[in-house]
Amino acid sequence: MDKKKVVAAVGDEDALFMLGNHTNHEDVDHVVQPGDEMETDETRDVDTDDENGMCKSDDGHDRDENVGFYKEAPLVIKERDGCTCNDGRKHKSGLISADYGGVNVEKCAQEKKLSRQDRIEVGRLYQGAVSSHDWERAESLIFLADPQTLNDALCISLDSIWFLSTHQELDGITRLIKTIISNGASDFTRAALRTSFLASCVSACQSRTMSLADTVSVMAQRLHERLQECNGDEVLKAEAGAKVQKFTEWALKCIGFHSRCQGNKDRVNQNSAVQVQLQLSAFKTFLDLAGNHLTGKDFTEAFDAACFPLTLFSSSFDPGWASGMSATAVQGLLAMLVEGGADNVNQCFLEASRFGSTELVRILLQIAQRNSLDVDVDLALGFASHYGKIGTMECLVEEGNAMAFLGPLMRAAERGCMQVVQWFVKRGCRDMELCLALTAATSSSQVDIAAYLLPHVPQHVLAALSIEILKAAGERSGGSLDGVAFLLQSNFLGDPVATYAVADTISRSDDDSVAPELRDFLHEQWSEAAFLNGLRQGQVHYYNLISILKWGGSPICLMDLPGPLRVAIAYLPLYRECVKAGGCLLSQQLRGQLVEAAKRLGGVVMEEAGQGQELLAVVEQHLPPFLLHA
Repeated sequence: MDKKKVVAAVGDEDALFMLGNHTNHEDVDHVVQPGDEMETDETRDVDTDDENGMCKSDDGHDRDENVGFYKEAPLVIKERDGCTCNDGRKHKSGLISADYGGVNVEKCAQEKKLSRQDRIEVGRLYQGAVSSHDWERAESLIFLADPQTLNDALCISLDSIWFLSTHQELDGITRLIKTIISNGASDFTRAALRTSFLASCVSACQSRTMSLADTVSVMAQRLHERLQECNGDEVLKAEAGAKVQKFTEWALKCIGFHSRCQGNKDRVNQNSAVQVQLQLSAFKTFLDLAGNHLTGKDFTEAFDAACFPLTLFSSSFDPGWASGMSATAVQGLLAMLVEGGADNVNQCFLEASRFGSTELVRILLQIAQRNSLDVDVDLALGFASHYGKIGTMECLVEEGNAMAFLGPLMRAAERGCMQVVQWFVKRGCRDMELCLALTAATSSSQVDIAAYLLPHVPQHVLAALSIEILKAAGERSGGSLDGVAFLLQSNFLGDPVATYAVADTISRSDDDSVAPELRDFLHEQWSEAAFLNGLRQGQVHYYNLISILKWGGSPICLMDLPGPLRVAIAYLPLYRECVKAGGCLLSQQLRGQLVEAAKRLGGVVMEEAGQGQELLAVVEQHLPPFLLHA
């Protein structure tokens, strides 16, 4: 399956970031192929056909897939008498001899070619020796390894650096890494990507709010949320998610294994500053040894691999995690990757903002500042606000100095995202920004948003731009003019005469920039012509009613009904329509009908623009009370 096809199906580069954006192969089916089986609770006998992360070709022969950091080396020692975490010389498996198990040492030493089973056994023995800090035994196993096993051993050794705690351990593991490389290990890309991913998981799991068992659930839930936020084919998303989850679970099992070796069953130790420096020193040694074998692309992909787990775990971090010791190691790792040539800091920064990974956003801001890199904080603010990530928005404004509020505010108003709109308004917006946001809400008929924004826009701004506001709202209305009606009913200019006059002006305009739908709507409902038409309708309605009362042939004699009931028959529908319209102002068409009704019922003439409520009161006095709230 071509990776480009996945991107096309998922859309907007979601697939690449979801998968880490660091695959260096064409077959997405090989994105995650973990061979290691680390137990999270207890060390058990594990029987796997792919302990060294190798893939079997269709013809049945072993082959080494270049699958980046997705391919794992063995992490469980198959022992009959317990875990070797604390005693590296305790190897009593029935499958191996006292020293090197079933491996033909002499043959391996001569030919440097291992069978599949020999490779698995050497890998298991090597993992056990490294975990128990039996450096001499581990080094002796290196000389038995063929090139593929050397690459596996390099990954195992590099993974272990994130659990170093003493200078002695640092010296031991760096000596092993140097020996492995000098003996021919060459897959530096795979080792770098894989260990970057693992280091990020280790830092994330050091959050005091989570146990390892909880971490698995949190990861699965966050990954599910990530997939839901992506567009595209559901089957492809499910397949990609399963592969990413499988690899992430491998990393957590690896962490659990090392934690048990350190005497912690369900927690990851908090590293001290000294331990972090040891770990970063070991990683720097690896980078120095790799030299030019790692390209800028490799550093870029490793940077992405390190960022991805932090987006999954971000919701479980302690407040301020990014400034604590738990994040120091991954900060140092990312900084070294940037120094090596990673050029995707801004891309990861934008993705972290989109998914609300506030602590990662904070870390990337610090890295960008320390390395004089440009990150687009304003675009990131747009992403965070679009997805309603308020905490990330706070970080971008307060720590990243994002200042471009207009675009995100308008889009939030247009979509009806009240929480985001309120946040921007409380942070402080310019008058013109508020006015444009009001226009956006009006054009998309987001009446609640418009009602919230209207009091925040100064009257002099509304007065100066009233015609443009209504024209823009009508042009972008998409068929609904409820927002325009809301502004007029709200008497948005604060003066009934001025509000009616603006509507009348637009209704009579021959300007091509006025949407025909808006012009027709205002002419029929809010123009001076609409008021006169309302008066005529009121008169016609009254004369029709009189004709029925005097000459109607209905068996029911309306003249015999009580007066309030006759009024109800005549004007209750008009009354209810006016009440339903609400607002401070009635449309001119309804106002004209009410003026005529009040004149016929109460003998009063009230034609001033702002007397809508008084007109309703006159009609209400003549209606039966029991019908008013029916």
